[in-house]
Amino acid sequence: MKKFYNIFKNEDIFHSSKPAAISAFLLVAIILTALLSIRYYLYQNIISNGIAQKTIYAKNSFEVVDKQRTELIKREVANKIRPVVAPVEGDYIKIDLQKVTDDIERIKKEKTTYQTKQKELFDLLEINDAERKNKAVAFILSTSEANLTSAFTNTKYILNELLNIGFFDTDVSNFITDSYIDKTLGVHVKKNQYPLIMGLIEHSVIPNLIIDEYATEIARKNAKNAVKPYVVSYKKGDKILTLGEKVTQLKKDALKQSGYNAFELNREGVIGIFALVCLSMYSLMLYIKKYEKKYYTPRYMSYVAMSSILLTYVCILISNSGYVSNYLMPFVAFTMILAIFTNPILSFLVSILMLGILSVTLFFDSQIFYVFICAILSSSYLISKMSYSKRFDIIWCGMQAGIVMFFAMFFVSLFEVQSEAFTRLIHLQTQNPILGIINGLISSMIAMFLIPIIEKICKIVSPYALIELADQNQELLSKMRSSAPGTFHHSLMVANLCEAAAAAIGADSILARVGAFYHDIGKLQRPLFFIENQSYFGVENPHTTLTPRQSKMVITLHTKDGVEMAKKYGLPQVVIDFIQQHHGESLAGYFYNKAIEQEGAENVQEGQFRYPGPKPQTKETAILMLADALESAVRSLKKPTQEEIEAIVNKIFTERLNDGQLSDSPLTLKDIKIIAMTFNKILRGMQHERIKYQEKVINELANKNKITIQNPTDDEFEKKIQELQQKAQKKEEDEQ
Repeated sequence: MKKFYNIFKNEDIFHSSKPAAISAFLLVAIILTALLSIRYYLYQNIISNGIAQKTIYAKNSFEVVDKQRTELIKREVANKIRPVVAPVEGDYIKIDLQKVTDDIERIKKEKTTYQTKQKELFDLLEINDAERKNKAVAFILSTSEANLTSAFTNTKYILNELLNIGFFDTDVSNFITDSYIDKTLGVHVKKNQYPLIMGLIEHSVIPNLIIDEYATEIARKNAKNAVKPYVVSYKKGDKILTLGEKVTQLKKDALKQSGYNAFELNREGVIGIFALVCLSMYSLMLYIKKYEKKYYTPRYMSYVAMSSILLTYVCILISNSGYVSNYLMPFVAFTMILAIFTNPILSFLVSILMLGILSVTLFFDSQIFYVFICAILSSSYLISKMSYSKRFDIIWCGMQAGIVMFFAMFFVSLFEVQSEAFTRLIHLQTQNPILGIINGLISSMIAMFLIPIIEKICKIVSPYALIELADQNQELLSKMRSSAPGTFHHSLMVANLCEAAAAAIGADSILARVGAFYHDIGKLQRPLFFIENQSYFGVENPHTTLTPRQSKMVITLHTKDGVEMAKKYGLPQVVIDFIQQHHGESLAGYFYNKAIEQEGAENVQEGQFRYPGPKPQTKETAILMLADALESAVRSLKKPTQEEIEAIVNKIFTERLNDGQLSDSPLTLKDIKIIAMTFNKILRGMQHERIKYQEKVINELANKNKITIQNPTDDEFEKKIQELQQKAQKKEEDEQ
């Protein structure tokens, strides 16, 4: 129970108390349970103990499949299919007959007594009929060799005929009769040969046909599949149920098609639905808290809850409509939107949980469950591959998910109804695979329509909103470009570093770039107090007139000023986090050391010269902290070499790690190593050496193409002025 309460312990998601957290959890569970169970309670007075409690008429015209009648017809058709038989090799039967005839001839020729021969023949021949056996033995011992050979020849002829026809064990008795011998050999055969012929056939013949169980099962299954469903038609106003009538499965299906619900749900059933919903929600919250902690916030959890409730409501409406196919349920739209606002993995898990809950409570067929699993999986994957460069990508993503649904539905139909799967493509029905493509297109349109609304209501930023914020014509960025050009250029360089590093470790590169653009907007309040702007405007460093403590206050205040400006201009919280966290609780080292020089180490506390924080909480803000410090440090060097760049990268990273500034971020050591390698690569490219052209070439280009303007010295200006004054005086004298 203690572990159960711990799930509600996160202060980021519930700011008040555990009771409030549990109340919110139960409220969502109750709403979902109510939606899933009320559809049954609304119609619970129709049926009681399998008996209709009122007369019901059809609300519209529809057709319903009589499943019981259809199954009965299929069984009858399958039972009429004769077993599929396969012949076996008959040579061993012929060999056995030849061996018996050879033994008979040998015994007949033996020079022994009649009784001895008789006994040997009785032992040799396996004939069940005692009378026939006695007659056969008597015939062998009394007849001539020619007549005996003739009997053998006739027996072999009959045996060949039997093997060609094929026969079962039950058919053998039909072949050892006088009439069959007459029919096969004609009336010219001596009657005294009949006992021996029938005895030899009985002795030698075994069935040469066996039933192929597998082939028979396939034939019967094909016969069943060929049976068309038995359809019962109802027109608007037709009576479906009569008061007091026993409700069959056909009647229940008809009620469902007409918009009623014939499922009887009692109190225990409602408790079961509630428990199922609570278990699913609790499992999801455990996963988010463990693996997706940045989404474990009020905004994101509220969005997931509201979207799940909306999905449930829409699916119930579609399920109860009777004329809208269940294949049009908006699982693709739900998955796409959730993946855009969170990530594809979380979106996939939430969508699968919702599909499972709705499948159980709305009694989805296994075919629908499989098709939507394919759709959800493909939607999550396709969203993960989107670049968000243009909104049409959502339409294309929806179309691709729809194509996946189309093939999934078609392959399911191909398995279920085989050749009829192609006819479903032509006829307008609730299982037409084309509905999959329609679902994909509708889902993409729903996503495009709802994304800006969700951004506004839930205060969640989508990648599209971030890309809009990255436009350098945005008001804040334009103001920075004109009022603090050095800071603007610094932000551009940092943004390039952040984007590349975030992409390298699998973080949100778009968010990292946008956060870097805005992280220093607080410097717009006092741009001349920051060195990157002083050289541009050609002003003296104002910090020379301030004490180190005053300078520290001015410098560290830009994070607070930035947050205020961001809120004033309506920037989202995810961007504000970059402004607050990009310095963490790091030390303003220059002014701290200067204060120690002026005041003495015993009078200066390190905490007085640290930024207010907080430390970076995400991978993206941690990357910004490193990139911001690194770009400033590299910019201070003149023509840095590759070795110097690597050294300063290592120095910055080591200082931030030793100072504990990355302790709250989810960056791993592997991530930090990749970020360092990425920064090294980009900075080497930014600081590459230019080609030193030969001076002769430069001089030639200058002489041919360059227009030079000589700047006169002060002495030359004085000389020119004196000459002009003298000319003016001379002109006045001439006029006089």
